[in-house]
Amino acid sequence: MEFHVTLTGRGDRSAQIYRQLLAAVLDGRLRPGERLPPTRELARRLGVARGTVSVAYDRLTAEGFLQSSVGAGTFVGEHTGARTAVRRAPTGTAVRPRPVWDGVPVTGAAAAPRYDFRVGAPDPALFPLQAWRRLVTRELRHATLRGSYADPAGHPQLRAAVARHVGVSRSVRAEAGDVLVTQGAQQALDLVGRVLVEPGTHVAVEEPGYPPARRLFRSLGARVTGVPVDDEGLDVAGLPTGARLVYVTPSHQFPLGTPMSLARRAALLDWAERAGAVVVEDDYDSEYRYGGRPLEPLQSIDRSGRVVYVGSFSKTLLPMLRVGFLVAPASLQPALRAAKQLTDWHGDPVTQGALAAFIGEGLLARHVRKATREYAARRTTLLAALREHLADRLDPVPSAAGLHLCARLASGTHGDLDDALRRARDRGVGAESLAGYCAVRPVQDGLVLGLGGIATADVDDGVRLLAACLTG
Repeated sequence: MEFHVTLTGRGDRSAQIYRQLLAAVLDGRLRPGERLPPTRELARRLGVARGTVSVAYDRLTAEGFLQSSVGAGTFVGEHTGARTAVRRAPTGTAVRPRPVWDGVPVTGAAAAPRYDFRVGAPDPALFPLQAWRRLVTRELRHATLRGSYADPAGHPQLRAAVARHVGVSRSVRAEAGDVLVTQGAQQALDLVGRVLVEPGTHVAVEEPGYPPARRLFRSLGARVTGVPVDDEGLDVAGLPTGARLVYVTPSHQFPLGTPMSLARRAALLDWAERAGAVVVEDDYDSEYRYGGRPLEPLQSIDRSGRVVYVGSFSKTLLPMLRVGFLVAPASLQPALRAAKQLTDWHGDPVTQGALAAFIGEGLLARHVRKATREYAARRTTLLAALREHLADRLDPVPSAAGLHLCARLASGTHGDLDDALRRARDRGVGAESLAGYCAVRPVQDGLVLGLGGIATADVDDGVRLLAACLTG
């Protein structure tokens, strides 16, 4: 492999090469079995005599750190001993981020509990892997590799497929040119924020609501205010004076699950027009419906061009694909496209091309129908288990869509939910507290229970254990 060596001054060049190679072996940058460049090649790159490099190699070979074989080359020894050093970035506190970043948590992959009611991910076992592999392979085979960047707005066939898909399934008014493909819904929100939010801009979000959106707008310098949500959705009367952007999840409010009523939708759009504000409509988790007639999105009844519609394929397919999209008014489209280019230029053309074909062949609609039947069975079982084991402790919030259920702590019930959830984790049950989605005190007490990580057959046992921890 090509290894970096720095030579300074007029000192012993062989010794400098020796020390740097030894350090790389000891701290693990050069691993056992890896091949070093030939002495002639390394000497040429460093501008020294071949013998200078040979002396360093011979010394390391004599000490057992390297092994050489005539005709094969020089390799790091298989038994070089334990690492004696760890290379890390420079330490110190001379450079600090802005204070807003001190409170932003970073989550990583964690082992799934035995009974996994955590929120936010679909069941990967339902993902149509065989069909997806076929389409990705076809896209790689047919794709024309270029040495240039792609369109920041996304794969043209995917933009057209998304416009058709949301037009048919959600009555969204859009053509291909109105769609901008993003790396999930979170990047869509980031692009909107970059284009519309300046330091001090007043942004309204739902309370309780989606924490990553709240944190994102704060990171951009916005003044973020939570607006209460009731049985009809966001309380439009509670919107603060001076707000210039409102983030809402009207189809399936996150985390409560209630849809925004038609009267509230009309009132929100009327308010936005009078206030000169933009409404960001995150059509979160609305693909899976178990009853009732879906209301039209805000975007489809907006007549003044104030709604940015955001969606993703993270819940319908897999989060790891990182494909989302937004549909914005024409007045915002050039700026959003420029922001996308400045942020990461464009997404993965192969994934986007495969997804375009996946939608175009009807595979997405077929998958949603199949997954909806499975999640409906889990949801029915979960509601029955809550009635049987926790009827006196939890009141499920009515909802007809989505990959999770919210249940508030029953009136007159007391107890430390966080402590109960810690005990539940120790017994293999993963669930989330409603308080974790609240930014305003007093927080609302309850649980948010996901459907994507637990099999139907395990739901009752998981709720039974959870009930033992809540009542114990």
